[in-house]
Amino acid sequence: MSQTEAAPDFTLAEEPYALFERWFAEAAETEPNDPNAMALATVDETGLPNVRMVLLKGHDPAGFVFYTNFESRKGTELLASRKAALLFHWKSRRRQIRIRGPVEIVSDAEADEYYASRPRQSRIGAWASKQSRPLESRFALERAVAEVAARHPFGEIPRPPHWSGFRLKPVSIEFWQDGAFRLHDRVVFTRADDGSWSKARLYP
Repeated sequence: MSQTEAAPDFTLAEEPYALFERWFAEAAETEPNDPNAMALATVDETGLPNVRMVLLKGHDPAGFVFYTNFESRKGTELLASRKAALLFHWKSRRRQIRIRGPVEIVSDAEADEYYASRPRQSRIGAWASKQSRPLESRFALERAVAEVAARHPFGEIPRPPHWSGFRLKPVSIEFWQDGAFRLHDRVVFTRADDGSWSKARLYP
C-alpha cells in the first residue's frame, strides 16, 4: 500500500482548513524542494491569464499569504483585479489543491515582520530589482545590487514602499487525489457569504 493510499479518506472532511494543514504537512515530508511552492494565476487588462510559481509564506483561516513587488506584472495585475487563483501540485503525494478568491493587501506590520525575516541579500534585491521590467544586462542588475548594498552597509534595511504581500481569501478550495485509471477523487469546498462551507464531490 502506498503512502497516499494509507492516508485517511480526505473526502470525509467537513471543512477545508484542517485538511489543507494535513496535506501541507505531509507534502513537507516528501517533497524534495519547496513544498510551499504554488502556481499563482492572474489576468491582465485584456483578461489574458498569466501564471507563475511563487512561495506561500503564511496560511490560516483568514487566507493564503505571499509577497511580491507591487510594480511587477503580478503586482499590478493583482492590484487591478483584486482576484487570483492558486494551485499546489505535490507530485510526491500525487495531489493537487486549487484555491480561488479575492485578494487583499496584508497589513504593514505583517509585511515588515516578514521582510525583516528575509536574508539580507534578499532585502537588498527587493530594492535593486525593477521586477518584470526590461533589463539591459546582467551587469546592470549586479550594479544595482551593489549600489543598494553600498547605501546600507550596516544595520537594518527598510522595506521598500512598493514591496508587500497579498492575502488570498478563498471562496473555493478543491482537493484532488490521483486515482487508478484516471478515476481521481475530487472534493470542492465552497464558502457562503456567512463564512460557512459547503462540500461537493466532483467527477474526475
